[in-house]
Amino acid sequence: MNEKLISKLFLIFPENAKLSNMHKSIKILAIESSCDETAACVMEAAPGKAFPKTKALSSIINSQTKLHSKMGGVVPEAAARAHVKNIRPVVESALKNKGLKIKDMDFIAVTQGPGLLPSLMVGVEFAKTLSFATGIPLIPTNHMLGHLYSPLAFLPATSYQLQANFPIVSLVVSGGHTMLVLMEDLKNYKLLGQTVDDAAGESFDKVAKMLGLPYPGGPEVSRLASRGTQGKIEFPRPMIHDKSYNFSFSGLKTAVLYYLKTLPTTHLPLSAKQNICRAFEDAVVDVLTIKTMRAAKEFQAKTVTLSGGVAANTSLKDSLNTQCQKLNMGFLPAPMNLCGDNAEMIALAAAIKLHNDYKPVNFKKVHADPNLEI
Repeated sequence: MNEKLISKLFLIFPENAKLSNMHKSIKILAIESSCDETAACVMEAAPGKAFPKTKALSSIINSQTKLHSKMGGVVPEAAARAHVKNIRPVVESALKNKGLKIKDMDFIAVTQGPGLLPSLMVGVEFAKTLSFATGIPLIPTNHMLGHLYSPLAFLPATSYQLQANFPIVSLVVSGGHTMLVLMEDLKNYKLLGQTVDDAAGESFDKVAKMLGLPYPGGPEVSRLASRGTQGKIEFPRPMIHDKSYNFSFSGLKTAVLYYLKTLPTTHLPLSAKQNICRAFEDAVVDVLTIKTMRAAKEFQAKTVTLSGGVAANTSLKDSLNTQCQKLNMGFLPAPMNLCGDNAEMIALAAAIKLHNDYKPVNFKKVHADPNLEI
């Protein structure tokens, strides 16, 4: 490639971008590789009043669950190697599903962080290469903003309250993060609090490991909890009376460990595991619900949203929905297919950035950031 052509490609960003903000229907190719899911999505977005109108044309997720189940958890280096193997086929599949080609895309969005650095680097460098080779503007996207916006993806199609009115108090709970965010509107948001140690999802996985449950542990704990007896065992509710909106689940995990040490055998009957899981899940749900609703009342929220991997937990959804109904607040959980890591939420976050007049940056300035904050 000659120097003149290279210079021309570099000058594309952002001055000659196809679209500096959303004035017409566009197509976004989104790439997600923050942890152990290689995902790609093609989303069509069009201008809207409060929200951009979005439609996922295709969405592909290649899960690494089988790989990491052999090791009892995610191994960053192994995850990165799997991303390297899978990312091109996943992106190609997302395009081919609707007979599209890369030249049909107006923007490329990619998860910049937070997440595992080796995993993030694969997605970011792949997206930068695509952007350089095609001249399509690149939109670095925050993984947590993807989760934050995911409950708004398919308004008003939800089995809960049908409308999301601002201000919104958003609870984001996953394997790596637990946070409360106040959203004044799509553009203005403020972190109210977050976990000071283990995330809620991480604690679910660690308790599952203590009980010898298969990976991923969170869904297994919830499955057993649904068959456990409420009140049979009581575990502490860490920081539930703390005036801040921070969370702590390390002590709860330790309480489960100490309880297990008091039992006469390590070969627990199924009923015992069910009761332990129920007590643990009840403690987590109580803390998350009480702190979320306290924030909702303090900041006079009109809507509470729930997103992240743990948003798939039925007990947590039901608890928040019940409390929101009592206070006449809307409750909007993320759709099930957007609870885990996926590229649709990354495309949605990019569409909202464009809706807010975001201008793409030079791809050379985009780097993976495992500690990226919202």
